[in-house]
Amino acid sequence: MVVLNDAANAVPLAKALLAGGVGVIELTLRTAAGLEAIRAIAQEVPDMLVGAGTVLTTDQVREVKAAGAAFAVAPGTSRTTLAAAQEVGLPFAPGVMTPTDIEVALSMGCRMLKFFPAESAGGATHLKAMVAPYQHLGVKFMPTGGIKEAQLADYLAIKAVAAVGGSWLATAAQIDAGDWSAITAQAAAAMAIVNKARG
Repeated sequence: MVVLNDAANAVPLAKALLAGGVGVIELTLRTAAGLEAIRAIAQEVPDMLVGAGTVLTTDQVREVKAAGAAFAVAPGTSRTTLAAAQEVGLPFAPGVMTPTDIEVALSMGCRMLKFFPAESAGGATHLKAMVAPYQHLGVKFMPTGGIKEAQLADYLAIKAVAAVGGSWLATAAQIDAGDWSAITAQAAAAMAIVNKARG
């Protein structure tokens, strides 16, 4: 998950992450630069799978789809936003933190869910317990929120985890300073953990 203040940083950021082996990025709509950044990566870095984060409204669903987002995620589960995403054919992972959230998402046909905010909600221990009653349904999770490199392997040990998001891969200070080599190194270190955990 990345929050960009300047859309001009989008393409070099995507290239830096790709160089480290990370091929998926979630750019949030928390700033005015988010939509333009998604559009830039979709057009200029085709090897990077770019998604939109913090998609909260039906208008945002349509905007990120038009900008070239390959998927979208939200911090919570809104039936209205989910329906809009399904209408335009945009893969959408709603945010969940409780079994009730999961069941609402399942009732809308979702099988890829964002576990958020992961660390403050109980971390990998909470997710592992929460997954158990739903694992036979093929539900997959993308935990994000407060996760650091030190917790990455704990999440990856859960079979239902499809991906893990973390802002440590590209900090705001590094992005603003254009420290692309540091971001590439962090991405490579994360991928080494992924490869070890997943074989």
